[in-house]
Amino acid sequence: MQACIKANEEIAEAIKDGFEASWFEKTVVGAGGDVSSRLDLFAEKIFVKYLSTFGQIESEESGLIGEGKSKIIIDPIDGSANALSLFPFYGTSVAKVNGEGILDAAVVCNLANGDIFFKEESKEVQQGKLFSSSFHLPYTAPHAEIGLFEKAYANPLLVAALDNEGLKFRAPGAIALSLAYARSVNYVLFVGKFRIYDFAAGLALCEGLEVIVEEDYVIVSKELNVALKIENLIKTIEE
Repeated sequence: MQACIKANEEIAEAIKDGFEASWFEKTVVGAGGDVSSRLDLFAEKIFVKYLSTFGQIESEESGLIGEGKSKIIIDPIDGSANALSLFPFYGTSVAKVNGEGILDAAVVCNLANGDIFFKEESKEVQQGKLFSSSFHLPYTAPHAEIGLFEKAYANPLLVAALDNEGLKFRAPGAIALSLAYARSVNYVLFVGKFRIYDFAAGLALCEGLEVIVEEDYVIVSKELNVALKIENLIKTIEE
């Protein structure tokens, strides 16, 4: 966990005064199916430096790296399009799965504001700030007015249905980060192709919330009735 925090702090330190011009350059299609930027590869290199001794790394950019019984699943930059557009909602996502296939650690960091969330084995989720040793239970907004709908742009019928039900939302564009903030919004919704890089760490941070995971959608909410209402809307549209 400390190694992961240090990796995030090194990345945050490197970007605090702005991005290098070369980081905006696109390279090749990564293991996750998106074209990797040099910013993605820069962050990946730092994670490999800090985490490779703990197991085999599976990165959205380069695929499998190294060896080990445990597997560390990373999205070096969650919300790459946001980062490369200088929109301040992007970060990193790391999940560690042991040799028995059990997830025993997860870390999601918002590089834009320094928020970091983590969970270790059976312990409760914690929230804090980079470069700080103080951690606490995640902040919760009991009467949140908005949800977060990832890939809303690809689901216009569902957008209209949510609007008709008065379920306001924003579409920030970084799935792991959106899941990390699930306690402070009304709901988090994703509809589309499920990729392990996007969800391994984020879903681990949603322990204790109402979570619905299906092949083509994920719904998280503090309230069961909200989660079920959204699922019913999805099923109605699919029919």
